[in-house]
Amino acid sequence: MELDYKIVVTGGSGRFGSILQKKYKSNKLLYPNKKKLNILSTESIEKYLKKNKPKILIHLAGLSRPMKMHNEDIIKSIDLNIIGTGNIVKICSKLKIKLIYFSTSYVYQGKKGNYKETDPILPFNNYAWSKMGGECSVQMYKNSLILRCCMTEKPFVHKRALANVKANFIFQDEIADIIFKIINKKGILNIGGKIQTIYNFAKRYGNVKKSFLRKGFPENPSMNIKNFNKIIEK
Repeated sequence: MELDYKIVVTGGSGRFGSILQKKYKSNKLLYPNKKKLNILSTESIEKYLKKNKPKILIHLAGLSRPMKMHNEDIIKSIDLNIIGTGNIVKICSKLKIKLIYFSTSYVYQGKKGNYKETDPILPFNNYAWSKMGGECSVQMYKNSLILRCCMTEKPFVHKRALANVKANFIFQDEIADIIFKIINKKGILNIGGKIQTIYNFAKRYGNVKKSFLRKGFPENPSMNIKNFNKIIEK
């Protein structure tokens, strides 16, 4: 793949970042490690970005699984997902770099499903609150794109899947395939696949057993992906 400009990807050693590195080979795609770009240090961020002069920064770095970590260590959750993202926004704004932030479908309340990008958000757990905290700072910077994703690894990583919870799961490699179709958009975009129970999604890709809704989990955080489909169908 040939690019006319540089793109910096934070969190390149993570699950989705690793897929991007394998799929796209270009000297214009930069994946700095924590020593080169530390999201908890605005000085580190600014030094790296001034040196490399990217047009776009894709922000993947943060804390996701296990979700219980966001309850057990809220300091780490706040630092990595809220403060770290705020630091990225500060420097991208200062240097006029387009910012793409990966958020989650779990920022929606998860009761009625089919949520549009314009619907109110109300996170149901600390992980979702931390991602919404990141969104707050990104929203303040207009040269940005927030991607509310419902993505997972392939094959499905869990032995059980919820049979009474609906979602829009899509595999990470599928998002990697279309990332450059959406990279120039701005605002907020829901990204996912067909609305279906998590079990129905998972059973096609592995031997999983049914499980059922447990306390504290939203029953229908599915998203309306009409805008996403319009983009990828072009």
